[in-house]
Amino acid sequence: MAVLLIFLGFLVGAFIISMGGGGGSFYLGILIGIAHLSPSSAAATSLFTALPALVVGTYSHYRTGNMKFSYGNKLLITALPATIIGSLVSGVIPVTLYTWAIAIILFVLGVQTLRKSFKGKPSSNLKPWTVYLFGALSGLMVGIAGLSGGGPVMAGLLLLGLNMPQAAATSSYALIALSIIGLIFHSTQGNIAWQVGLLLMVGSLAGAAIMPRILAHFDPRKVTKILQPVMGILLVLMAIKFVI
Repeated sequence: MAVLLIFLGFLVGAFIISMGGGGGSFYLGILIGIAHLSPSSAAATSLFTALPALVVGTYSHYRTGNMKFSYGNKLLITALPATIIGSLVSGVIPVTLYTWAIAIILFVLGVQTLRKSFKGKPSSNLKPWTVYLFGALSGLMVGIAGLSGGGPVMAGLLLLGLNMPQAAATSSYALIALSIIGLIFHSTQGNIAWQVGLLLMVGSLAGAAIMPRILAHFDPRKVTKILQPVMGILLVLMAIKFVI
């Protein structure tokens, strides 16, 4: 089991850091489906596991010069308070209402991302201020469900015109702060499974450290052309998973 968790952590760490996410949904799937943790414990452990790899991956992205701090800071303006609000109301709002709302938004973002991928147009029809909306949605996902919130952040940055390496770097930077706040709140609601979390963390740290350096050797346009439709498909699948 230990070797399997380290290997899965490596795959998740390498994949999600290239996609600009924190990996919350992937870690939750492993922790609940394979490690058999309770949902509350899995949420806390997921954020604990993802945070160090996110920091390492963000630093690697920073070294490549792809990070756009202006976009990241705009995201955080609405994402940080939304994370706090989401954490405070997570036990009050109906789960069904939250689930369907997030699923619909993720589905729409996924379809828009796929359309932009196949059109291949570098320009965006979205207004710059819409980045605040994506930040708020990301914060709510972290605060309410213990997810990383990377999906809407990445989709928003891509739709606003950033290429895939830039969006991944900027997203990982913004998600560090959200993960810290989410971890603080969720650790009070569920116990962290330290052994399982540390095994996943070892693998994810290695994957997150290696992948940005690999991506830096490729043409950003080609990377975007390949990974952007993958991101769109993942958003659609995530939306479907929310309601089934």
